[in-house]
Amino acid sequence: MGRRKMPLCLIALLLWALPASADDAPGSLKKAAFIPQWVPQAQFAGYYVALEKGFYRSHGIDLTIICGGPANPPADCLTSGQAQFATLWLCTGLELRGQGIPVVNIAQMAQRSALMLVAKKASGIRSIEDLQGKKIGVWGPIFQLQPRALFQKLGLDVRFIRQSYSVNLFLRDGVDAASAMWYNEYHTILNTGLNPDELVPFFYHDYGLNFPEEGIYVLEQTLQADPALCCAFMRASVEGWIYAFDHVEEALDIVMKNLREAHVPATRVHQKWMLGRMRDLMLPPSGSWADMGTLIEADYLRVAEIMQKEGFIDAIPEFTTFHEDCTPDAAP
Repeated sequence: MGRRKMPLCLIALLLWALPASADDAPGSLKKAAFIPQWVPQAQFAGYYVALEKGFYRSHGIDLTIICGGPANPPADCLTSGQAQFATLWLCTGLELRGQGIPVVNIAQMAQRSALMLVAKKASGIRSIEDLQGKKIGVWGPIFQLQPRALFQKLGLDVRFIRQSYSVNLFLRDGVDAASAMWYNEYHTILNTGLNPDELVPFFYHDYGLNFPEEGIYVLEQTLQADPALCCAFMRASVEGWIYAFDHVEEALDIVMKNLREAHVPATRVHQKWMLGRMRDLMLPPSGSWADMGTLIEADYLRVAEIMQKEGFIDAIPEFTTFHEDCTPDAAP
């Protein structure tokens, strides 16, 4: 018999019941700041929900969420001390570590890669092999790790074309297949009027190239100075995500409020799609939300080895120095 899945609401209740440290007592809140990679959106719903619902305060943290984005890179905020916590992709964390910035992964929130290629069936593309000789839209160098590894693995010769974060190049047939995030650009393409049955999606994780993305990162010095704070942040964030998945409409209200405050235009329909896909991506392989935040060593080594092969890093950090287990069961 397979492992029985625990209801999200019960997990949230159990996490809420975890004993707080002495520092969590009223009047002893620790100030901290967190920055996601991008502006407010459902990709980060759990953190905004945790703040709105008081989960961080219940774990002894007076938290401020800083707006991320190209003008405010999370790595800069970490190194400057402006933020103690940030979300980064696993490959970005490894790249920073290779540059001498001592970031530590305290939780791997995304378990599956959302990066994908999308092609139109009208172009005659039906299988991955049909991309032979085609023009492939890609983003910057770090986003090209999976495409390069995929086409090398399959022995396909393709032409990379730099694409912007708009899907216009793909819609105008400037590329035969475009890069997209499942929770974002793919849905944008659908909203232009193309139906799913008119598209051919290729997920890298289906080809043995799972590069899990969002994780929570701190600097080594932050972790060493206050490990309890780091694990408290992890606990509260998990509670926020579980609550968001169990209370979708309320979570969307919170996300939309933060989008308005940041003056970011967005539709509720798109944010709902994004939240649903984040749920799919964050579900641990065990099938239990109690394991949320686990960094699987095999995934880590897969990403690190390809990054080393492609020259992004010189050496692979020891897993135990790169990742500190702050999942609820391991937290102090």
